[in-house]
Amino acid sequence: MKKQIILLAMMLVSLASIAQERPKLVVGIAVDQMRWDYLYRYYNEYGLGGFRRLMNEGFNCENCQINYIPSITAIGHTSVFTGSVPSIHGIAGNSFLINGKSAYCAGDSTVQTVGSDTKAGKMSPRNLLVTTIGDELKTATNWRSKVIGVSFKDRAAILPAGHSADAAYWFDKKALCFITSTYYMQQLPAWVAKYNKTIKQIPIDEIQYTPYGNEITVGMAKAAVENEKLGQRGETDMLTLSFSCTDIVGHKYGTHHERTHDQYVNLDKQLADFFSFLDQKIGKGQYLVFLTADHGASNGILQNQAHKIPSDGFFSGKEEKSLNSYLCKAFNTSENLVKRFMNNQIVLNKEAIARIGAEDCKVRQSIIKYFSNHPKVQYCVDMENVLNSSVPSLIREKIINGYNHKRSGDMQIIMNPAHYGVGDVIDAGTTHSAWNPYDCHIPFVLMGWGVSHGSTQAECHITDIAPTICSLIHIQAPNGCIGNPVVQVTK
Repeated sequence: MKKQIILLAMMLVSLASIAQERPKLVVGIAVDQMRWDYLYRYYNEYGLGGFRRLMNEGFNCENCQINYIPSITAIGHTSVFTGSVPSIHGIAGNSFLINGKSAYCAGDSTVQTVGSDTKAGKMSPRNLLVTTIGDELKTATNWRSKVIGVSFKDRAAILPAGHSADAAYWFDKKALCFITSTYYMQQLPAWVAKYNKTIKQIPIDEIQYTPYGNEITVGMAKAAVENEKLGQRGETDMLTLSFSCTDIVGHKYGTHHERTHDQYVNLDKQLADFFSFLDQKIGKGQYLVFLTADHGASNGILQNQAHKIPSDGFFSGKEEKSLNSYLCKAFNTSENLVKRFMNNQIVLNKEAIARIGAEDCKVRQSIIKYFSNHPKVQYCVDMENVLNSSVPSLIREKIINGYNHKRSGDMQIIMNPAHYGVGDVIDAGTTHSAWNPYDCHIPFVLMGWGVSHGSTQAECHITDIAPTICSLIHIQAPNGCIGNPVVQVTK
């Protein structure tokens, strides 16, 4: 009997040990503006070590959808690493409202730049209201884990890494080097300063509109792994890595331009090089990597029109003036009752509405009436009355998830498919932010530690990514997470 008890105890200890196993390193990769179909559009030009390795060795969640609007960069990066939505995590756009005033998602006037003499480092994650995968990993290991974020864009380095990150590094477009802020440290590590000396001092457009921008981002990530000994210290560490130049090129040139094609074929080579580096430095099968995107992109208006696909631009500046003119006549006032259009939302001038003695609900009704016959708009929804709006349930859910009542606009505009906001002219480039598949269908592929080869067409959401990773590495999900683990991956 005593022998059986000892054996049982040994089995329990063994099971506990298995349950506590974790990879040496977790690498979360976001490719900015990467549509899901880019995995296949250029598949025959990819080598065996990058995107194809992810799909051939890893697990491919083919039907990963963004479940909120607006589908834009800051929100996407935040939602991937928190498993949450703007309504909860508070990042309601690249810019949004804080106490009624426009604020940049990562802006922080209380910190200073570290690494250059510009203001590009006055950034931190303080506007983020919830934890990230990295925050929960550090908590689970009593803060022994290291978490570092790297990206060309500040928000794409800062928000994924989270509040307790050891560092986040982003590219200063004026100083042409990687920087950080005093939120993380008072002085750049010597290895960062050394790496910055290897970066070519060439015009910024020759960096961000060419594959070189992604190349130096990979180089910075490799330097972080090498010098911070990520995954080599006997504790699970995390690296968040975002490629921004794919988005910068896409906005300017569109989804089918040769420069976009070059970005992905070259990025494939960069990924292959990076995975090979991790194989050697950490050990094949000893690290867990996942790749996704913050959003997709619409095919360009001019391209659509050339092929007889209904498409047009929504001239936001002109529309704002026209709407204010309409409201001035409707309420017999000279004051503008709309402050601005923001993230396909309308921000009401509530002070002006109060001054003229108008009812807020009447102004909202007038705005809905104005857009009811607009040729480019399908719906205009009162954010405080979404449940009573006559919009499809899928769109309704995305509006609710994306609406933060303290930080978002007051009315949501839903444009016709293939219609999006533009400036003064329609050019060959593109944008994103809508509910449609071209903006909301993103890749989600995992490879390495704890991941079996396979794929699924079952629908999952951007908010399911974080709980899937947390389930695999046996840590608590972030504290604002609304998603669920993808069971096809974690079973």
